[in-house]
Amino acid sequence: MYIYLSLIMENTKNVNSKASAVPKGIERMKTGVSGLDKLIKGGFIKGATILVSGGTGAGKSIFSMQYLWEGLQSGESCVYITLEETAEDLRQDALVFGWDFKEYEKKGKFKFIEKNILEDTNFEFFDMDNMKASRVVIDSISLLSLVVEDKSSMRGRLKELIKSLKERKLTTLLVSESLDEKHLSILGIEEFVADGVIILKYTSVGAQAGRLLFIRKMRRTNHSEKLHPIKIGNKGIQILSV
Repeated sequence: MYIYLSLIMENTKNVNSKASAVPKGIERMKTGVSGLDKLIKGGFIKGATILVSGGTGAGKSIFSMQYLWEGLQSGESCVYITLEETAEDLRQDALVFGWDFKEYEKKGKFKFIEKNILEDTNFEFFDMDNMKASRVVIDSISLLSLVVEDKSSMRGRLKELIKSLKERKLTTLLVSESLDEKHLSILGIEEFVADGVIILKYTSVGAQAGRLLFIRKMRRTNHSEKLHPIKIGNKGIQILSV
């Protein structure tokens, strides 16, 4: 566990994670993840772009759907852009936790958007604008590496995307795969353009296995700098130590 934390700190030392007090009156978005809001002083800052990084089985998609479900319960409109899994698979996965997204799709409050990044690299905002969405998930941003030739171009594309999201005051989760413990993301640049970075980790020591959450970076707010054990139960992700 501690080796993992050291590797994160060493390989992201250029990422600005300095905590600072948030101005009074700033608007927050509850995350829906049990225990997380306490670790970031009340929730994500409205309009922020948060990178959610982790390997296979770490809980990234569950975290993302839990975040959108919280928004729906608060009367918000939400969008899930999936570049990899089908919308139907995600719907079925969500039902395990009692999250019936189809109910909100019928009401026009929620939409899954399936996007083939190999055919079209542009992100359209018509549906989000029309729905007056406030929360968006893009899963997985790592697939952009298949169509962008170099890191310089990739950084530019991500900055353009984030600018468009912020102009609409969308509070966004960018889901990213991490190949190993030394890298937060496949591309290696998402963490530098995002406002916040949350790392989900599936780890095992001998016969013991478990999941961890670590807040690597969160601009304009104080946040926990500890590793927190988490579990996935029938209501989604829960942080065990706050």
